[in-house]
Amino acid sequence: MRTYTERFYNALENQLNEVSINGESLADQYKTSIQLCKKAMDKLKNYISSYSFESQEEEIYFFKVLKPQFYSKYIYFINVYKFIMQAPPGGEGIIKDFINFELADIKRFFDHNQTFYQYYRSGSTQMDEFYFTRGGFDVHVDLEEFEEDEQYSTSHDYKLSKIIANEKYQDFLNLELQKAMEHDDTPPEMGLELPLTWTFNKTDLVELIYALVALGVFNNGNTEIKSVVGFFQTVFHVNLGSYYHKYLDIVKRKKERTAFLDKLKLAMLKRIEEKLDEEATSQQKLKFG
Repeated sequence: MRTYTERFYNALENQLNEVSINGESLADQYKTSIQLCKKAMDKLKNYISSYSFESQEEEIYFFKVLKPQFYSKYIYFINVYKFIMQAPPGGEGIIKDFINFELADIKRFFDHNQTFYQYYRSGSTQMDEFYFTRGGFDVHVDLEEFEEDEQYSTSHDYKLSKIIANEKYQDFLNLELQKAMEHDDTPPEMGLELPLTWTFNKTDLVELIYALVALGVFNNGNTEIKSVVGFFQTVFHVNLGSYYHKYLDIVKRKKERTAFLDKLKLAMLKRIEEKLDEEATSQQKLKFG
């Protein structure tokens, strides 16, 4: 189950990356992305409907990790699509007000779900059996939006999906707010364009991000990994998922622990050598005419 769904999720990400480079308008890109996510979610549901979990741990992993990956992406694309379609025309002041309203709405959501949000952020597991197994609905728990099919939903998998989506949407909004504060004069849609797509391995990007943060290149070293990850995900239109797990994979390497950084260094040195060779050749041509 885990291998199939993770492979299925990677296929979805590849489809979404193709959407980002097909030349459509930004609004159409997000609209198409929403449709792709919806199809993927339907396919995932059909697969699980005929699957019997081998253990409670496997069931928890599906509803806590795998399913929210699909649903959070779907919710995020809807949020950004609505932002693009509903953003009011006008100067940067009007745009900043609109963005701040959206950010305040996200803050209200986090405040309302503070207990579970802290549970999720802390990496706690003691309530997983209650939160992420089916049949755990309780009338004493705040009513939440969830699917009517109780065989495919738990009391908190939708809430977790929304938390993950809102974290990413918050990063997106903060980036747009920064653009507005810098008095960006480009048209609204151009200001939202994401022309660069990360096409290397995602672990490579995580390695780069952790190295940059370790060196303290952002905000005089006063920044968190989470913020930098959110920025890179937005700019390069890539979802790094459980980036901390990718970092742990790097830490556990026996050889070539900084494999991607080593490749960067070699590539840069090669480029410098090529430039020096070009200049030397040009000088020789000038000398001997």
